[in-house]
Amino acid sequence: MSGMSDTTEAQARQTNEESMLESIQHNHLLGLATYSRPEIELILSTARQFREVLDRPIKRVPTLRGVTVVNLFFEPSTRTRISFELAEKRLSADTVNFSASGSSVSKGETLKDTAQNIEAMKIDIVVVRHQSPGAPHFLTQCVDAAIINAGDGAHEHPTQALLDLLTMTDRLGPLDGKRVSIIGDISHSRVARSNIHGLKAMGAEVTLCGPRTMIPFGINEMGVRVTNRLDEALEGCDVAMALRIQLERQGSVLFPSLREYHETFGIKMHHLHRYQDLLVMHPGPVNRGVELASEVVDHERAVILSQVTNGVAVRMSVLYHIAGIKRNESTDGD
Repeated sequence: MSGMSDTTEAQARQTNEESMLESIQHNHLLGLATYSRPEIELILSTARQFREVLDRPIKRVPTLRGVTVVNLFFEPSTRTRISFELAEKRLSADTVNFSASGSSVSKGETLKDTAQNIEAMKIDIVVVRHQSPGAPHFLTQCVDAAIINAGDGAHEHPTQALLDLLTMTDRLGPLDGKRVSIIGDISHSRVARSNIHGLKAMGAEVTLCGPRTMIPFGINEMGVRVTNRLDEALEGCDVAMALRIQLERQGSVLFPSLREYHETFGIKMHHLHRYQDLLVMHPGPVNRGVELASEVVDHERAVILSQVTNGVAVRMSVLYHIAGIKRNESTDGD
């Protein structure tokens, strides 16, 4: 009994320590691989508070007044870029948008030179999306500004995973023991990797499902279950996350046809009828009739639009915490 009491006391102390966490312990958000559960929960908790701001008639707070953020996008983006820009404006930050097309990059300027020239204009935070894995990590060695990864190649997309976690916890509560299946093009998905890290940190069980040609070798070493059968992935599953088929990243054709892919791995209405409690998610953009049947996209148990709404709140939270660390560093330097 005494042993059980000691264990209980230790758990209580750990809970108290976690609840006292006031800030994330990272200068940047490069990925979720190094983020702890308390840090993730703090970001989600703050996001819920900012989501209340988004419901007000005046959707703006002065939290980041005087902070300058540059959105450095080397890849096309709609949702992520607009979401970050909205988050920055809702926090009253000064926002600068950069795209590779029409910039000096098209004239041969390197990523390092681009970033250093932008920082010379006194930028505080850089939100970067780049086609090369590791580009945000590289930038931390080149500039003093805080770096937020908005997607680097097929590596990570941490804010997408955070908004997915917020959407899941809103519907399901704590994720301990919950079963989440990620279905589709795992090999080329930065969303899948960030979600695996985040879900594992939050105590969820993760299953990956897709054609053998789209499952990277050794991925099970991340502590996930792998299957090539959709019904096996959906059996007992709480959340099914379908991934977009990323034809632009595939060097060769990895499946016979989109029609055959949908027949084998697409989530259809009969899956929702069979699995009555299943929630369906998708990071977007959705290819109707490929990853999800059109009727599934419009179903009440598809929470795709909630993911989009939560994206702004989560990115407000990330910007708030990263900017707070940056400001504390400047104060300490004084």
